[in-house]
Amino acid sequence: MALTADQIIASHKANVETLFGLTTKAFEGVEKLVELNVTASKAALTEAAGTTQALLSVKDAQELLALQAGLFQPLAEKTAAYSRHLYEIAQGTGAEFTKAFESKASEAQQAFVGLVDSAAKNAPAGSETAVAVMKSAVAAANNAFESVQKAVKQATDVAEANFQAVSTTAVNAAKSTAQTAARKRA
Repeated sequence: MALTADQIIASHKANVETLFGLTTKAFEGVEKLVELNVTASKAALTEAAGTTQALLSVKDAQELLALQAGLFQPLAEKTAAYSRHLYEIAQGTGAEFTKAFESKASEAQQAFVGLVDSAAKNAPAGSETAVAVMKSAVAAANNAFESVQKAVKQATDVAEANFQAVSTTAVNAAKSTAQTAARKRA
């Protein structure tokens, strides 16, 4: 079965549309990153001004320690929140690319299986063994692709769990530090 000019044009058009769609998603991801960084920068400047004012009004070392301890926990929480947003943006953009890739890969697999089946129907007598080997190779390739997809999904799940654990640990450590400092003051 040979591809017709219309099939080739339709395939090319679909690929171009997918490429433009992915480019749009990539730009949306960049826009979200820029927005996140601008928001974080504004907040950091505002906090720096407030912290500077608080530092200038400190009267003794005890008050300085209290101020410093009070800054640890919010800083850790804000850092964890920023990292979480960054991770969500990256994961969302990556998911769009993965979805598009899987869709195109599935289409290509189906088209290839169709070509193999068509070739098998039109194969000359005595080529059954070669056709069986080809079908077996296609099935093995499909199984390998599915295994890789499952492994990537598992690795992504593990990475996300580790990210959440590290964020929680950092925030809890900052809380513990702030509480220890508060107890020492009291």
